[in-house]
Amino acid sequence: MATSSSSSSPEPLLQEQRFLDALDRDRWPSTERCRSLDEVALTPEALTELFESQLMSRHLDLQARRLQARGEAFYTIGSAGHEGNAAIARALRPTDPAFLHYRDAAFLIERSRQVAGQTPLWDLLLSFAASRDDPISGGRHKVLGSKALNVPPQTSTIASHLPKAVGAAHSLGLWRRLGGGGEWPMDSLVLCSFGDASFNHSTAQGALNAAAWAAYQGAPLPLVMVCEDNGIGISTPTPTGWIEASMRARPGFHYLACDGLDLLDTWRAAREAEVIARLRKQPVFLHMRCVRLFGHAGSDAQQAYLSASRIAAEEARDPLLFSAGLLRRHGVLSRDEIAGRYRRIGEEVAELAEEAIRRPKLESAREVMASIVPPRRPGRRQPARVEGEVAPGTMAKLINQTLQRLMASHHHLVMAGEDIGRKGGVYGVTQRLQAQFGPHRVIDTLLDEQSILGLGIGLAHNGLVPLLEIQFLAYLHNAEDQLRGEAATLSFFSDGQYTNPMVIRIAGLGYQKGFGGHFHNDNAIAVLRDIPGLLVACPSNAADAVGLLQEAVRLADEAQRVVVIIEPIALYHTRDLLEGGDDLWCCPDPGPEHRLSPGEPGQWGEGDDLAIVTYGNGVYLARQAAAELDPAGQRLRIVDLRWLTGIDHDAVYRAVAGCTQVLIVDECRRSGSLSEELITGLMERGVAGECLTRLTAEDSFISLGPASTLTLPSRAQIVERARALLAGA
Repeated sequence: MATSSSSSSPEPLLQEQRFLDALDRDRWPSTERCRSLDEVALTPEALTELFESQLMSRHLDLQARRLQARGEAFYTIGSAGHEGNAAIARALRPTDPAFLHYRDAAFLIERSRQVAGQTPLWDLLLSFAASRDDPISGGRHKVLGSKALNVPPQTSTIASHLPKAVGAAHSLGLWRRLGGGGEWPMDSLVLCSFGDASFNHSTAQGALNAAAWAAYQGAPLPLVMVCEDNGIGISTPTPTGWIEASMRARPGFHYLACDGLDLLDTWRAAREAEVIARLRKQPVFLHMRCVRLFGHAGSDAQQAYLSASRIAAEEARDPLLFSAGLLRRHGVLSRDEIAGRYRRIGEEVAELAEEAIRRPKLESAREVMASIVPPRRPGRRQPARVEGEVAPGTMAKLINQTLQRLMASHHHLVMAGEDIGRKGGVYGVTQRLQAQFGPHRVIDTLLDEQSILGLGIGLAHNGLVPLLEIQFLAYLHNAEDQLRGEAATLSFFSDGQYTNPMVIRIAGLGYQKGFGGHFHNDNAIAVLRDIPGLLVACPSNAADAVGLLQEAVRLADEAQRVVVIIEPIALYHTRDLLEGGDDLWCCPDPGPEHRLSPGEPGQWGEGDDLAIVTYGNGVYLARQAAAELDPAGQRLRIVDLRWLTGIDHDAVYRAVAGCTQVLIVDECRRSGSLSEELITGLMERGVAGECLTRLTAEDSFISLGPASTLTLPSRAQIVERARALLAGA
């Protein structure tokens, strides 16, 4: 998305003059859909308020550009031309969650009329000025959002909010099945809005498909998806008729259209959409045709890609001109009354702007980062007696038992993923859970990772705790923006007011035998490790899998965190460590109170000559190597990290303290790997560089068949490297 960086365009001033000229002449354009107010059940007072909301939005756009030219505002993408969405806001309830397009200031302003004590002009100006007092983001971004108005903030919303809107709509029916609860009334509907260019994004198409897929099967989905079609995406035109042709006959959706220049027509369509979504629980695609004024963003000079005649034609379609015409033709306001409102609102915005730019800004990194980690809230665990088996079991078996226990004790926990229900997952980890807890709590999703993660984010918005499964780590990469751009940023951009806690289980890493290639053996975790606020865990054994999973659910439920658990596929069903039948890699279930806190490492052995620091499959291989080199653990110790982000480097340093040499075994790729951070952390704490060695995977994809482990650390390589280091010690 383009941002403003240079002096403001003259277009806003020209458009303002065009409105004033029309006012002087008292000549206004009209649409062919001019209905009476009685016909659409809208009072003169309501029409006046809608017009005032449009004026407020417009004056904010104009003021943002004036402030930007002075260096006092920093992000001037505006709503000019889209102000008709005020009528949509009026047709809905303020308790209906709204995931808004970045051109929906008029919607936010109009909704604020429905809740006492709101100051939308002041709030939005604080956002323009990046003030610490901005009530939604605390100065971190210019966003449209409000906790009181049930508008979670969106940032550069190129369709990434559509999947979570689908999930939020699904959550309403789910809470009805669960007997009540959640953040919103159960008869709410969910609104999300987006542009005609965003419609073409794969994320948008995935969300539309997921909504249609669910509705086609009869699932309740009270959802209104508003496409604000201004005919152009930055500089690329949308083909005429494309949106309608794509959606009019789409199964599962009700297609409605309106003229966004005409408040009465938009009000009519919005009320119809509201009835379908709220009462019939079915998704609506509301196609609002509008116009984009002032270019894409503050620095966008649309003269570079649009002809002068096209620009003039668009400017003549200003919705404010049409709204003023409605007020005049229906005898609601005189010309002088329209002029008075226009001037009064402009003066109010200008006066407030001068105050807003003087409000304090964020002044330290600590202040900026304060809302990355969400605030805590009380947990909602309920007593439930679920007996686990006493006999030692594999990682897959103990994860299954733990999931059963968690689902029984957390009635707001919902699982979702591909094939996790009837099949029980590719590796049988979720077997029998759907039969016990029902398909509404153990959801077999469609084959789309973006939709799975979006479903989870939407459920979490409404007070549920999603426990999602991504079938293979390689399948995450086409959907990782749902974690990076949506889940992990929500607390940051809402100053901690909104959270979407969730746990994502991902089968991953290498060493898997008999199944293949790099799409099923993937050791790329760097994309997860650099997301601020995201916690990533990786168990090496069954007992730790229980402790990490139970802690992850606690962190999501109480600390509102987003937690990813990477489960080593190769260790799911591993029983033996040294020889067939020894069952040394099986563990008894440590029980419901066993939890492993973030940063808490594990340790085997007490030796002082060599510490092997590793995780996941590396722990298993290191234990095999230790059996050959030092079976009693007198010279070796193995440190199991367990957590791959939020690493407690002081704890790691203490775990290797006193050892002559440290070997880091990292099964992920050398470049951008965990070993780089570990080396740095130990050196910063005084460990000499000559005492540190690392063994990593190659910078390669993983091959098929017998070659599948050639690029990964092996037991033999660990033995060889350890012998050399022990000899030196």
